[in-house]
Amino acid sequence: MTGPRAVRAAAAAGLAVAALAVALPGCGLNVQEPDLFLLTRTGPGPKLTLLPNDSGTIRCDGGKARTLPDALLIEARDLAQDLDKDARRGLTIKPSPGTVFDYRIKLEHGTISFPDSAARSRKELSQATLFAAQAAQRACGLSG
Repeated sequence: MTGPRAVRAAAAAGLAVAALAVALPGCGLNVQEPDLFLLTRTGPGPKLTLLPNDSGTIRCDGGKARTLPDALLIEARDLAQDLDKDARRGLTIKPSPGTVFDYRIKLEHGTISFPDSAARSRKELSQATLFAAQAAQRACGLSG
């Protein structure tokens, strides 16, 4: 089939597929968004674990999912992307004098670990430490 009739048929088929894609989530399909990363912070005080999900939730210290504020969700998405290259290489920075907290971030393609003192020289590590403090306070209700 060629010509205007073929174009209309293809357009109608495309609209049917688009309508189905919009209707399916309302039909009880439980599509889960992926976790972005698992951040673990150790040091003075209790260990902190944060598991942000691309759906806009976060699990704090293994607890139930809580709402992650939009700004922190965007930050978590950016971090997952920014840290991917380091995760693929398995970046590990050893603690140095003056280290207070150690961080371990497990991403889809690998894991990185670093002390808070390394954040002074690497922007993405600084953003990760800031995310941990802000998410702990604003989303988890914990002290930073």
